Parts: sequence; C-alpha cells; structure tokens
Amino acid sequence: MKAAIYREFKGPITIEDMPDPKVPEDGVVVKVMANGICRSDWHGWMGHDPDITLPHVPGHEMAGIVEEVGPQVKKWKPGDRVTLPFVEGCGACPQCASGNHQVCDHQEQPGFTHWGSFAQLTALHRADVNLVCLPDEIEFVTAASLGCRFATSFRGIVDQGRTGPGEWVVIHGCGGVGLSALMIARALGANTIGIDIQEERLAFARSIGAMYILNAVKTPDLVEAILDITEGGAHVSMDALGSPETCYNSVDCLRKQGRHVQVGLMVDDHKNTAIPMDKVIAKELEIRGSHGMQAHRYDRMLAMILAGQLDPDKLIGKRVSLEASAGELMKMDRFEGSGVTVIDSL
Repeated sequence: MKAAIYREFKGPITIEDMPDPKVPEDGVVVKVMANGICRSDWHGWMGHDPDITLPHVPGHEMAGIVEEVGPQVKKWKPGDRVTLPFVEGCGACPQCASGNHQVCDHQEQPGFTHWGSFAQLTALHRADVNLVCLPDEIEFVTAASLGCRFATSFRGIVDQGRTGPGEWVVIHGCGGVGLSALMIARALGANTIGIDIQEERLAFARSIGAMYILNAVKTPDLVEAILDITEGGAHVSMDALGSPETCYNSVDCLRKQGRHVQVGLMVDDHKNTAIPMDKVIAKELEIRGSHGMQAHRYDRMLAMILAGQLDPDKLIGKRVSLEASAGELMKMDRFEGSGVTVIDSL
C-alpha cells in the first residue's frame, strides 16, 4: 500500500510503498476512501504526543470499506461502509462500562498509538466496540470530515455544553472545530457568536451559523463586547483553538453558572495555562473538557445529518490527494484557508 510516513518529528513526510497491515484478531483492515487532515496530526508530527513511536503514519479521521475481518469480530463483514471515532475504547474498563469510551482507560488512537489512515489501508482494533455503520446516503468525504472535529464539537456542544434553544453560545476560533460547533449550536436553536482573527474565516462562520462575528484583534475589549451582545455573558463558551488567550477569554465571557468547554488542545508550554479562577468561584462556572465522542453517540449526529438539520459538506474547504497531504499537514500551524481539508485520492 501507499502511505505518508515520517521518521523524525518535524522532519520530511514522504509517500512510500509500505507493507499492507495485518488484520488484528479483534479488528478489521479498512480500505481508506477519504481521510481528514487535522491539526492534531500536526501536533503529532511536531512531537507533542508522547504516544507516537517513530517511524509513523499519521491520520485519524477516516471513512472507508471493510477489506478484512479478524476471527473475533462478529458485527462486521468485508464490504461494509464504516467510519469511527478517533478514540478506540476497550469496551471493558469502568469508563467504557459507563458508556464513556472517549475516556477509556486503555484507549488506542489511530494515527497516534498506532499507524493511522494517511494510507490506502489501515488496521483498526476492537471493531465491534468502535466501528460506526456509515449510511449509504452519506459520502465518504463527508464522513471523513466528521472525523475528530465535527464529532468532538457535537459532543462538546450537545453533551458537555448541554446547549439549549435560545441560549448564547460563543465559539473562540473558527477553524474546523469552531465552524462545526457554530453549525451544531444553531441547529439546536442557540444564539451564536464566532470569534477569530481572520476576516475570511469570520465571513465563512457567518455563512454557516454565526449570528454575530468578532475579530479578536480588531475588537478593543473582546470580553466586554461579548457581554454587551449577550446582555450578561454566554451560557456556553468553547475554546475551539487551544491557546492561553482563547481559553482565558472563553471562561471570562461567561454569565453566572455558564459552561466553558475546552476542545482545542493545550499542549507543550500551554498545558498548565491560567484561567480566572476567582470568576469560576464567584459565578459558579463549569469547566468541562471534551475528548471526542463515543461510537454509540454517532446515531443522533448522523440522524440530524440525514434529516438535513446539519450539513457538514459546507465545511469542506479543500480536497487533496495523498501525495499532497504532506504539504497540507506541515503548514497547519499557519491557519490558512477556511473549512476542513480532506484526502480523497492518491
């Protein structure tokens, strides 16, 4: 098979012929039909993830067709159309037993704990626990764009944020995660504000669900502007980027008993960032993380897509080849363009 591989962090990413993966006893080999390029892949390439062992094939936002099935697998067969969350739960630990596979004690993550899906074929473990049946009506490219960003945003807005109709939702950072969150919040009937530093992204945010947009660089007092628009602060605020400034502002702009959801990764020097803890206490604020979404929660998200309530295709900004994926991954820190980039060909 052909795959994108790097042999050192921050080093060259090359497209090479590699041995086909062996099917796990409890898993499957999937023919990758489409794969998203995510900033988490960039973090991995930079060396920010301790689970990665070199050499490495990145990729965790995939959709495809089952090619081969391990002897322990009962629910899947060759030819099935599938996608999956980026966290592979074990199905047996206390977290999985409670339905929270996204924080499994023994989780694996394709593209991090083992080789991922920047490839023609990829091996996936614990298939009966983690695979999601992809309806025929949803294209592979659409499913790949759900991957980590849309699904993570769905759980962040719906489950962690507990967003309701008429509430104010503020999204800090209008990349793939933030745009997804805006679309989902509007579908739930919330009032939405999108924040970014690029006018192109802000215009895109308005087109897919932001009722108000604010440029964080051009707005003299961002938090005060949010408080004015919302008449007291956000009910739900999400840091969809992952920086000390966006995290702080997200907490700071909440109204009393508001909910902050942290989705943007806080890694390297930012992992112990400051937040206004005095306001957390005085306003009885909630601080919640959101780490992906369980396979068993995909049903509601897919149902909303099939019903036309969500249109993730609008978030696909660019389709590229596997050959071009290396260049796209290495420049993800530049935050160029709008929407999600998806690999859909060799």
